Amino acid sequence: MKQPITRFHKDLQDDWFVELLCGHFQHLRHRPPWENRPWIESELGRQNMLGYQLECKKCDQGAAPDTLDT
Repeated sequence: MKQPITRFHKDLQDDWFVELLCGHFQHLRHRPPWENRPWIESELGRQNMLGYQLECKKCDQGAAPDTLDT
């Protein structure tokens, strides 16, 4: 199921992940040649991707929303 990106966060390893409208999180990394997402590295790139829809496998599995560890 496709869900729009609503927010960006960094994890403890300093990798970016997105929060989707459904409440699930997905890591998005730029590690060419396998993961080619240079836009994740800049504030403008991330802002331009707000609302972009990603496939959410957690929704397909019926998983509960993720939570941020504080």
